[in-house]
Formats: sequence, structure tokens, C-alpha cells
Amino acid sequence: MDLQSVQTFLSTTAVELVIKVLAAIAFWVVGRWLIGRVISVMQAAMNRNHVDPTLTKYLGSIIAIALNITLVLGILGYFGIQTTSFAAMLAGAGVAIGAAWSGLLGNFAAGAFMLVLRPFKVGDFVSIGGVVGTVRELGLFGTVIVTPDNVNTIIGNGKIFGDTIQNFSVLPVRRVERVAQLAIGVDPLDAIARLKVAVAQIPNVSKEMPPEVNLLDIKLEGPQISVRPYTHTDNYWQVYFDTNEAIVRVCKEAGWPAPAALHQFKQIAA
Repeated sequence: MDLQSVQTFLSTTAVELVIKVLAAIAFWVVGRWLIGRVISVMQAAMNRNHVDPTLTKYLGSIIAIALNITLVLGILGYFGIQTTSFAAMLAGAGVAIGAAWSGLLGNFAAGAFMLVLRPFKVGDFVSIGGVVGTVRELGLFGTVIVTPDNVNTIIGNGKIFGDTIQNFSVLPVRRVERVAQLAIGVDPLDAIARLKVAVAQIPNVSKEMPPEVNLLDIKLEGPQISVRPYTHTDNYWQVYFDTNEAIVRVCKEAGWPAPAALHQFKQIAA
């Protein structure tokens, strides 16, 4: 190859290729910026219209993926690559990947169904996939929840959709379950009356649904009293611990003895 041929190549093909590469990079940068702007504007509009944050994030993810694929196909078309054949190859690869990653596709399908059925939304306190916590985000393949001990946990949507879902935030109040074990000789009716008064004074206990205080059982150790106040999910643990303190305080003020252990009765009987 003589010098003239090299110069001709550099002045035509190489320069044209460099220009195309630079143009492709520019298209990619600008396209990504435009996609980001489109997603931001869309999500801002949905937030202004008070659309559920779960739906907003989910649709944003789907649209972002679709626009990015469109951008890549456009850049390949600019280089003269037949995008129809590329799309067919992509579809074939998708089938192969789908067979290998059926679990991920199952999570995606479950996420789509949950978006339609709406068993919970962002901010709800739920029990899903064997984990209890507050929903932070519903993603394409997994749901992010924060457990009460402040651990960020990701659960596959397929596991959630195939298991029991408990949403503690749907109903206005939730019942706290506690049991007061009394000693033999303590009048259970008097205990019920005292505990009703004490529990009703606990902050954030529901006024519409009064606390349920009933004789639960009679054991060798003494009568058992069920103490069940109602409260909003946000105040559950506060009412839970305050109820424990109320039980202890009532027993102390009434002067009731502590219940003896069962093995002590067995020893006395022997």
C-alpha cells in the first residue's frame, strides 16, 4: 500500500468513522440526559396528581428500560447496522436468557400482578415473604422493606406473591395481645375492672374500639386475664409496652402476690 492510498483512507474512511463514533457518543450522552428528564417530569406530574409512589416508581423503571433500548437501537441504526436482525437476535437471546433466568422473569411477572392488585403500597407496614416491616420500594424484581430493627431487606416479588401477605396498615386500628398471669386467690373480676380502667388511660389507645379485658383461662398458677387494647399501627409498640407497664402497676398498687411457678405446686403436692 503506497502513501497516497494511506492518505486517501485516512481522509475518507477513518475520518468518517471517527465522526460517527463521536456522534454516537454525543447521541448516547444527550439521549440519556433526555431520558432522565422525561422520567423526572413524568414522576413529578404523577406526584402532583397524588399517584401512588409504588406505581410511580414502577412505571418509571419500565419506561426508562424501554427508552434506553430504543436509544441503543437508534445508535446502531446510525452506524448502518440492521436493527431488524438485531431485534430478532435480541429476541432469541431473550428466550435463552428467560429459560436460564426463569426466576427473575417470575419475579417480574409477580411484580406486575401486585401493581394491578395493589395488596400494599409504599409506607404500609406488612408481613410479606416471612419478613415484617415497612414497605420502602416496589421494584421490577423485588420489594424493599425496612424491618423494625432498621434493616433494609429485599424480597423477590415471586416469593411475596406466592406466599401469605398481611397488611397491617389497611384497617384503622390493630389489636395488641397481652396476658396477665395472676396468683391464686386474686379475684379475677376485680382484676378485670382495674385493668380496664388502667389500659383505657394509655395514650393512643383507640376510643372507638375500647380495650378488651376478659378472663382468658384458669390455671394451677392462678387466673389468666387477656388484655387487648386497640391502636393504630404507628403506635403499636408504644401501646404494647405501656400495656405491660400498666399490668405491672395495677398488680403492685393492688398488692397482689406474684404467681407461684408450676413446679412449686408439684413439689407441695408431692
